[in-house]
Amino acid sequence: MSTLKILVTGASGVVGRRLVPALAGAGHQVRAVARTEAQRETLARVGAASVSADLFDPRSLRRATVGCDAVINLATHMPSSSTQLLRRSAWKENDRIRAVGSANLVDAALAEGVGRFVQESFAPVYPDRGDDWIDEQTPLRTAPYNRSILDAENSAARFSAGGRTGVVLRFAGFYGPDSRFLREAIGHVRHGRAFLPGSPGAYVSSISHDDAASAAAAALNVPAGVYNVVDDEPVTRRDYFESLAQALGVPAPRPFPVWMKLLLGSLSELLSRSLRISNLKLRSVSAWEPKYRSVREGWPSVVAALRRVAAA
Repeated sequence: MSTLKILVTGASGVVGRRLVPALAGAGHQVRAVARTEAQRETLARVGAASVSADLFDPRSLRRATVGCDAVINLATHMPSSSTQLLRRSAWKENDRIRAVGSANLVDAALAEGVGRFVQESFAPVYPDRGDDWIDEQTPLRTAPYNRSILDAENSAARFSAGGRTGVVLRFAGFYGPDSRFLREAIGHVRHGRAFLPGSPGAYVSSISHDDAASAAAAALNVPAGVYNVVDDEPVTRRDYFESLAQALGVPAPRPFPVWMKLLLGSLSELLSRSLRISNLKLRSVSAWEPKYRSVREGWPSVVAALRRVAAA
């Protein structure tokens, strides 16, 4: 891969803070949007330049994309806790970023002659397919909580329609030692409670933060299109929780309470789906492969990292 000038948004997120140093270490000229002095200092330490820009200020985005070969948009604004996930209003800023911010960034990239645009998206928006494999051709079935991913993906498609290379990465459910949601979830498992609704035989597709970042780097050298970013082996909910409990050294948790499903409403339906998602398309056009074939292999590493942090 030739040396590129790359703009990264969402550089302080769980994927961005892994991607930026990897790109800089590979010799690319990386600039990333930073809003605080601490973020600017962090970027400087890993060899990246910082720029001031606002996804809702088109002029600032034009300045940020000047001279860039590629833009990687990882910007999101997820609810701050699992409790906040239940509040539809907690998703409004994330919806605005995907609907308006992504469109503004595509406009800026087109105006400044950028050749490639990579847009983050979300894989668990496919319909429940039971044991069947799901690929990128499977029609989406969004819920009120994630409908705005269609806006973000449409912006990337508009970029491709302009004769450039627009890439959409549909990330599976993230896990890693710096995930606040996973830390909360582990607390539930330690107390004997599963944290996902759904049948024990329903499939869960996951991706570690590290593997998501390496996929974003691989997206700099793939054809235009949509790609699922998931591990090689989705596991059933039974395997998901039993392997996590084993890594923690605790008994397998009890199933998700039926009464809780009623409280979650449409979010419960979304989280209960069986999603056996394939990564074959991305692997067939790139050298990318996940470090962890499944969460069974990933959990021990995550738990060990959390224990090191706790000890420190």
